[in-house]
Amino acid sequence: MGTLYVLQNDAFVGKVDERITVKFEKKILQDIPFIHLKSVVVLGRATISPAVVSELMIRHIPLSFINEIGHYLGRLEPEMSGNIFVRKAQWQAAGETPQSIHVVQGFVRGKLKNYRQILMRRQRESDDVNLSKNITRIEQVIDSIKSTENINSLRGLEGAGSAAYFGGFNQLIRNPEFSFTKRVRRPATDPVNSLLSFGYTLLRHDVQGAVNIVGFDPCLGYLHFDRYNRPSLALDLMEEFRPLVVDALVLSILNNQLLTPADFVTEPLSGAVHLTPEGRKTFLTLYQKKKITEFKHPVMGRKCTYQEAFELQARLLAKYLMGTTDKYPPLFLK
Repeated sequence: MGTLYVLQNDAFVGKVDERITVKFEKKILQDIPFIHLKSVVVLGRATISPAVVSELMIRHIPLSFINEIGHYLGRLEPEMSGNIFVRKAQWQAAGETPQSIHVVQGFVRGKLKNYRQILMRRQRESDDVNLSKNITRIEQVIDSIKSTENINSLRGLEGAGSAAYFGGFNQLIRNPEFSFTKRVRRPATDPVNSLLSFGYTLLRHDVQGAVNIVGFDPCLGYLHFDRYNRPSLALDLMEEFRPLVVDALVLSILNNQLLTPADFVTEPLSGAVHLTPEGRKTFLTLYQKKKITEFKHPVMGRKCTYQEAFELQARLLAKYLMGTTDKYPPLFLK
C-alpha cells in the first residue's frame, strides 16, 4: 500500500485490532493492515482517533495534513531517528562550507539535467516544436555550476534554469484543452499549475519521510534558506525528483487526457484552482503508480522504485556528509 490517502471530508479514521479503518456515515471506505503502511495523508477534514495516532507513532508512520486545495498544513512525526552521527555531520556542513557548496551544486545540477532531458525528449518526438533556445539556456546554466562556489549564486542559477524550462513547458502539453503561461503558486490560478503544486506537496511529504528515516534534521537545508518549521533539507532533496516524478506525471495525465477541465474548480474570491474530489482520486491513484515505477538507479546499478529512491538519495547524501564517499551523486535519468 505505501501511503494511505484519506479523501472523504468528515471521515472517521479508527483502529480495529491491527488494522486502520476509514469510515463515513457508518460505511467502511478503507480497511488496511498497519503493517502495509509507510505513511498516512489526510486531504481535507477527518477525525483521527487517539488509538490511530498512538499506533502510527509507535510504528514510526508519519501523519500529514493537506487542505482541500492542496496546501500542506502540517505533520505528526514519530520520534526522530537516534543516528546522532548523521545529524552531527549535517550541522558541521552548514553554511558556506565546501561540503554544503558541493551538495547544492549536486541538487541544482540534478534538477536542471532532468529538466533538459524532458525538453530534449519532446524535441526529438516532434517536428512542430522548437525548444532549442530553452535547452541551450539550461545547458549554459549547467556549465556554470561547477565554477560557481557561492550558494546564493547557485540559487540564482537554479532560478535561471527553471525559468528556461518553464518558458518551454507549454510546448510539452499536447492537449488543446490545457495551456501553461508561467509558474504560479499560492494560489495556483490555472489547472496545470494546480496539478504541479499538488504533486509537489505530495512529493514533499514522501521525501521528508525518507529524510527522517535516514536520521537527518529535516529543517537544516543547504539550497533552501533556514526558516522556522520548514523542512528545508527535504525541499533540497526533492529538487531532482520534481521533473522525474511530478512533472512527468502531470504531462502524462494531460497528454493522455486522463483529466479534463471539468475535473477542476475555481474559488470565486481567491481565484485558486484545484481538483474536484473525483479529480483528486484520479491524480492520487496515478501518483501512487508513479512512485512504484521501477528504473535502474545509475549509482546503485540495480532496479528500484521512485519511492525507494527517495531514501537511497538521502542515504547517499548522508554518506557524503559523513566522509565515507567523496561526492554526492544527484539522481539524473537519461
